[in-house]
Amino acid sequence: MNPRLQTTDHQADLCVVGGGMAGLCAALAACRHGARTILMHDRPVLGGNASSECRMHICGADRSNALPHLRETGILEELRLEALYHNPTRSFSVWDLVLYEKAMAEPNLTLLLNCSCLDTATQGARIESVTGWQTTTQAYHRVRAAVYADCSGDGILAPLSGARCRMGREGRGEFGESLAPPQADKRTMGMTCLFGARRCDTPQRFVPPAWAQRFEDCEQLPEGACGHGYWEQGYWWIELGGECDTIRDAETIRHELLRITLGVWDHIKNSGKHDADHWALDWIQFLPAKRESRRYVGDHILTQNDIQAGGCFDDMVAYGGWPMDDHDPAGFRAVSLGRPATVFHPSPSPYGIAYRCLYSQNVDNLLFAGRNASYTHIAASSTRVMGTCAVTGQAVGTAAALAAGEGLSPRQVGSRIGDLQRMLLRDDCYLPGLRRPLSSVHGQARCVSSSGAPCPLADGTDRQVGEVSHAWVCPQDGWAGYEFAAPTRVREVTLVLDSGMDQLVASIFQEGFCSLTQMPPAMPRDFRLEVRREGDWEAVCRVSDNHQRHVRLPLDVECAGVRFVLERTWGATQSRVYGFYVE
Repeated sequence: MNPRLQTTDHQADLCVVGGGMAGLCAALAACRHGARTILMHDRPVLGGNASSECRMHICGADRSNALPHLRETGILEELRLEALYHNPTRSFSVWDLVLYEKAMAEPNLTLLLNCSCLDTATQGARIESVTGWQTTTQAYHRVRAAVYADCSGDGILAPLSGARCRMGREGRGEFGESLAPPQADKRTMGMTCLFGARRCDTPQRFVPPAWAQRFEDCEQLPEGACGHGYWEQGYWWIELGGECDTIRDAETIRHELLRITLGVWDHIKNSGKHDADHWALDWIQFLPAKRESRRYVGDHILTQNDIQAGGCFDDMVAYGGWPMDDHDPAGFRAVSLGRPATVFHPSPSPYGIAYRCLYSQNVDNLLFAGRNASYTHIAASSTRVMGTCAVTGQAVGTAAALAAGEGLSPRQVGSRIGDLQRMLLRDDCYLPGLRRPLSSVHGQARCVSSSGAPCPLADGTDRQVGEVSHAWVCPQDGWAGYEFAAPTRVREVTLVLDSGMDQLVASIFQEGFCSLTQMPPAMPRDFRLEVRREGDWEAVCRVSDNHQRHVRLPLDVECAGVRFVLERTWGATQSRVYGFYVE
């Protein structure tokens, strides 16, 4: 650091480096559990590959709704639903604003945007501080924290702190992975450059720069003659960098990707083969979206075999389910070499991810989430997608709050895994096979409803699993709840509502990428809570314009019963209630 430049010092319980979907979810989870949190991010907007700078859609275990009811919940679902509510015109910049507003609303969270992490101070096996350079203020920011979480994607704290990490592909024999190459190498999956186009009322011309690559025939492109007909979003197969170093060579790779992207658009516009006269280039991605670089080494390294076995870990804190989508290191040029640009290897959905994959093997106070966590290359071909990154981020943020609050190291939190899992389940995270625990209040409660059996309201599984709905179907003006044998103090009610888990919700908004572009019709819009004190039911809380699945409502009343009454949905004639919990 240059001593002539200003340095601002910060003290926190947790410092998160990287504000993509993993880092944002980690920071929100931690601060909501009482941890003073600082989020250091090197861009002006949050969201990483999902932001307006990259415009990648958030994939996950539901495989873009090919597997209904497996969508990630928790903080990620909250953010997606906020976007549906606040972004009816499907603007990428408004999506950025949704993420920014969520961060700014948290009193325990401090944002350091445009701030690039460049140094650490260590003491033995601990990180003592992290320093970033903020380009907008031309100042250093030094953060001292009890715990650090690297969600930067590129794993910047690894070289700065000496944390063990890997880069490249493991050899087949190291972990017995049948999909790995025979010998280890330094190759990775590459980076993608997208573009956006729009249709105009009049013909539009496109004159490519002299340095753009030229493609005369469709067969020169990886997807052949049929793979470049959708122009609003661009193509994942405009990908390079896996044969280079995706960190060190990033600028060179970016320029080559721009050459190819402009060449592909030139071919679409000017080859005379695609009827694109009325289409104009509207946006181009100057920050390519990266799939793989450094990966940390934790107490466990998730492998292909773990995924194929379903990830049956006692310390499961997150889940994945995207196929092992292994992109060829040659990317765009793979097809000319006689290889497919990517291979989708089958994997189960869901599979569990162990907590031991999310903290450092040799740096005592370092956690990590996202694509730089402790996975092999083959496992990372599934776990790298942003839905999975987000739920590992929420797990890491929750673990960090537990660690900082009780003076534990991340490894020591592993001895409290039951507590961590209960916290995650209570925050609407899905942990396959585990049920949300019930408070003692439920032990003296009897389920009642206006119609049907409401027993699934507190079965601890808050989504449909297979053919079992785990929900009570609520008609308009229907009600369900609990009656108590004796007057009982109810301090809080938590509802888990119908957010269209069988429909496609995406964080990007082009046609064809999401079946929901407004609020899910079955979502309860207006509802009330009623309590029974001495005979009659009376309303104690009314919620209007609800747009969230997971709703916590403080009550603190003594009553003989409590119930939920549906007044209006966002359009459907009935709704599902997946959970109704009293404490």
